[in-house]
Amino acid sequence: MEQTDITRALAALAHDLRLRVFRMLVVAGPAGLTPGAIATQLDVPNATLSFHLKELMLAGLVTQERDGRSLIYRAAYEQMNAVLGFLTENCCQGQACLTPGANSCQC
Repeated sequence: MEQTDITRALAALAHDLRLRVFRMLVVAGPAGLTPGAIATQLDVPNATLSFHLKELMLAGLVTQERDGRSLIYRAAYEQMNAVLGFLTENCCQGQACLTPGANSCQC
């Protein structure tokens, strides 16, 4: 994964509502959620939600699938894991970082 992709993903998640939407989709799992369900749960206008879903899609963090007349949004777990992997790939030079109860690297 290119660093520009990581930067784009982190920038998308740096907005409170987009972070909440992404976390909601992660919890929803493979079933995903419709925009209506997301808007209702987060109490946001549909137009606002649509803008933020588009930003998450451009960052590769969310996918969209048409199911009949509905759109289903899902977290893009592969992209999420790639971002997490990038952030931690050099942690403790590949050795176990945390011992139980520790708050920092034990290298």
